Amino acid sequence: QVQLVESGGGLVQPGGSLRLSCAASGSISTFYYLGWYRQAPGKQRELVAGISNGGVTSYVDFAKGRFTISRDNPENTVYLQMNSLKPEDTAVYYCHGKDASLDYWGQGTQVTVSS
Repeated sequence: QVQLVESGGGLVQPGGSLRLSCAASGSISTFYYLGWYRQAPGKQRELVAGISNGGVTSYVDFAKGRFTISRDNPENTVYLQMNSLKPEDTAVYYCHGKDASLDYWGQGTQVTVSS
């Protein structure tokens, strides 16, 4: 079973940038969908961005123009580039993947946007 491990979170000032990575323990070429979700304290987990196996991307409104999702199938990694970060982006960010059989989730990485 494939495991997903996120990294790249941390503390950043408002207006700053972070690049999150999600490394899979196996091939992601069979994942027809990969996405990033986030969960802020006291709130439900929400979708941030997704990418298909064909490279088609989708973003929720708050991510459009600031965040970019990408995938590197040979490296079995999916990325989330986050620019112009705001305090309301503070959350645990989770990687999610789907293949024909299962859903996979990472353990999350904390992103804190604060001055």
